[in-house]
Amino acid sequence: MAGTADTFDLGRFSGQCAHTGNVIAAGDVFIAALVEGADETGKPMLRRADVSHGAWESGARPERLMCFWRSTAPQAGERRTMLVDDETLLEMVQRDEADADPRRRAFRWILALVLLRRKLLRLEGITQEHGAETWSFLRRGAVEGEAPLHIVNPKIRDEEVSELSEQLGAILRADV
Repeated sequence: MAGTADTFDLGRFSGQCAHTGNVIAAGDVFIAALVEGADETGKPMLRRADVSHGAWESGARPERLMCFWRSTAPQAGERRTMLVDDETLLEMVQRDEADADPRRRAFRWILALVLLRRKLLRLEGITQEHGAETWSFLRRGAVEGEAPLHIVNPKIRDEEVSELSEQLGAILRADV
């Protein structure tokens, strides 16, 4: 996963279904998705695809889907301060636990660090096994005995972690 400024440039709500091409009108429920792709030079990057609720329910999914969340199309001129809520972010981290794709694992790692920084997760411990460093997290407000999330550290350089965390944080605060 590259650490350049354009790696996570997802743009804003398109107002159009990526599957059907139909307009997603103000107030309509739609699915916003992060999709793996490449820029003009072939460098890996994420892009955003908005899919109407009807198309999504009929099985339309973008290829190379990384994660998704449900949203409502804004009214004209409406500004939003948060792209996804805290529960959706936690679901995104929990949902991809078994994924072996290195870029998805790196994305999950960065998202977990963002959630740790925002105090939505707390670090319970770090273990070493078979050369892999695994961090165990509990969500804020976890009940006694709740199973922690186990996330393998993908060994991204510190400067990349900081940069990517800031970029992801900016995306999550962006307008839809």
